[in-house]
Amino acid sequence: MNTIGIIPARLNSTRLPRKALLDIHGLPMCIHVYRRALMSPALNSVVIATDSEEIMSVAQYHGANAQMTRDDHRTPTSRMAEVIEKGDAEVIVQINGDEPMLRPEHIDVSVETLVKSGADATVLARQFTKRNSPSDFKLVLNNHNDVMYVSRSDIPVQGDMLKAYHVMSFTRFMLHKFIKLYKTPMEKQEGHELLRLLEHGYQVRAAQVDSNAISVDVPEDLEYVRKEISKDPLFAKYK
Repeated sequence: MNTIGIIPARLNSTRLPRKALLDIHGLPMCIHVYRRALMSPALNSVVIATDSEEIMSVAQYHGANAQMTRDDHRTPTSRMAEVIEKGDAEVIVQINGDEPMLRPEHIDVSVETLVKSGADATVLARQFTKRNSPSDFKLVLNNHNDVMYVSRSDIPVQGDMLKAYHVMSFTRFMLHKFIKLYKTPMEKQEGHELLRLLEHGYQVRAAQVDSNAISVDVPEDLEYVRKEISKDPLFAKYK
């Protein structure tokens, strides 16, 4: 299958301004994500999708494949759908541009889970212990590892919570269907697109992986990532 990894990146993030271009040991955050994604054998191509001329310029300076998209997109999936309009990708992997500790092998897990499960979409999950952190999305899974709910709130469970690790895979057909669905009440309440699929009755399969990756949303996240990446052997391969 032709599989593309798309990194939606916008400049005007609300909680951490200009975070796609924030410096992490000499490289912008989105370039960390891009270079790590390139290491995944599951992907035939990787592209940074943005509506920012500045991000586009930075991406090109660092040799990254980037594409300008319209500035009216309100969700990452909508931006990705524009990217694949003229291509022939069969599987699309959304790799959030604020996941600079992404592991290439976890992209492989995401794609494999989508293909083998026959689900409408997949998302990665990792164990998480931090409490009272509304910038982190927590997952509730059923006994088959299908997502039942996504929340910013702490979800009462036995043991550790499960955090959404934002590598999500879709078939081309499902992505086009996704962006035509109307926004649902819980999606508006929690601010996570996967709830739209769940509320419309679609199946989202989660794959649990061992990871210390976090989405960078607040200054504390950025400091954590800077500390962890400095001792990450993967960083030495692409810096």
